[in-house]
Amino acid sequence: MTVGLVPTMGYLHEGHASLVDKAVSMCDRVVASDFVNPTQFGPGEDLDSYPRDFDRDCALLEEHGCSMVFHPSVDEMYPDGGGKTATYVEILNDMPKQLCGKTRPIHFRGVCTVVSKLFNIVMPDKAFFGQKDAQQLAIIRRMVRDLSYGIEIVGCPIVREADGLAKSSRNTYLNPEERRAALVLSKAVFKGQEMAEQGEKDARKIVKEMTEMIEREPLAKIDYVSAVDGVTMEPVETITGTTLFAMAVYIGKTRLIDNFIVEVAK
Repeated sequence: MTVGLVPTMGYLHEGHASLVDKAVSMCDRVVASDFVNPTQFGPGEDLDSYPRDFDRDCALLEEHGCSMVFHPSVDEMYPDGGGKTATYVEILNDMPKQLCGKTRPIHFRGVCTVVSKLFNIVMPDKAFFGQKDAQQLAIIRRMVRDLSYGIEIVGCPIVREADGLAKSSRNTYLNPEERRAALVLSKAVFKGQEMAEQGEKDARKIVKEMTEMIEREPLAKIDYVSAVDGVTMEPVETITGTTLFAMAVYIGKTRLIDNFIVEVAK
């Protein structure tokens, strides 16, 4: 029997549902975790306000064929209390220091720690993660390789709203004006994809065009727009192999991420 794990922080949407659907198609049993992990939130971030609706989550998971929901308390996951632990799992190369890691320095330590704990508890054969969190996906793949977990990591495509905005639990923070402004992220992604499809190989030109598009939106404040190697997360200037174009942008007080990947033969 094959067991699939879909790790989530709850407040599920169609993007999470697509992960469950993929897991159901590949595994005999599917476990979804529903846990807002405190160790991946830094000071002043939205841990306390992060949206939660466990009953709604369960209804969605049941509808999509999930076999079991793991919904632990913070104290169950971190018995020292207060969402703290004396033991962390951390990647020590530069992967967690790029992109989101530049402004969220403890984030990926918390992600690796909680995902490792979930792997140890559930013992899945496969685990399913969304491509929207592309840096997280790359880091989890590296951790699984380095620690010899023997778990297949399956990346699943970004799911978007009808108007292009990437699905995110944090979209609920946006007021109507901010929701309209947030479309600048997907518009920049689509422009970058168009440039790459038309043969542009200079990653810097694509990043520049995307950046200028976002800067024209008054409600947008850029955290980063970058082109990196899709495996190592190291910055690149020319598209080669797997190139990840990723961004984090504040719309008002809400931090949103989006990305696309270009694959070319080396």
